[in-house]
Amino acid sequence: MLRNEFKVAIRFTILTTVLLGILYPLAVTAFGHVFLRGHADGELIVTNGEVTGSPLIGQNFTGDQYFHGRPSEAGNGYDATSSGASNLAPSSQKLITRIDGDIAHYAAENKSQPVPIDLVTASGSGLDPDISPAAAMFQAPSVASARHLPLATVRDLVQRHVQGRQFGFLGDERVNVLLLNMELDRLAH
Repeated sequence: MLRNEFKVAIRFTILTTVLLGILYPLAVTAFGHVFLRGHADGELIVTNGEVTGSPLIGQNFTGDQYFHGRPSEAGNGYDATSSGASNLAPSSQKLITRIDGDIAHYAAENKSQPVPIDLVTASGSGLDPDISPAAAMFQAPSVASARHLPLATVRDLVQRHVQGRQFGFLGDERVNVLLLNMELDRLAH
């Protein structure tokens, strides 16, 4: 009797492994590549034959001519293979020192406004591609100055890139940093 139950258990394990571990993932992947072509590969943006990035994953932008996203604690910063937060406690001196430095940096750029919280705090994944509209507007004067553009032009560009809440009620309004910076680069050409 026990021998029959053992055989059934082995067969069931093999069957479910094949069905759920091999066939189902292959079917979902094939469906994605056929019916959701751009989405299945991570919505990669290709410019002049090279992958520029993905609007789904944050990137590190350097220089005053670009908008900056949230700080990243993933690996060495914006490392998609090492997604995750720092797990530092709010009382951690290392975290406090980093945040104080970020606040000082941003406050020097724009003394007239308080620094938006999402410019100095990392997301749980460390790869958040979006910032709040307030964080983008906060950076607008610095970006406009660095690019020698009228502030109104940069603010209008930010406003056009504000995405509403998902399904009208989930999350907050947001601005995708990669898409905004790419639009800025197109303005320059």
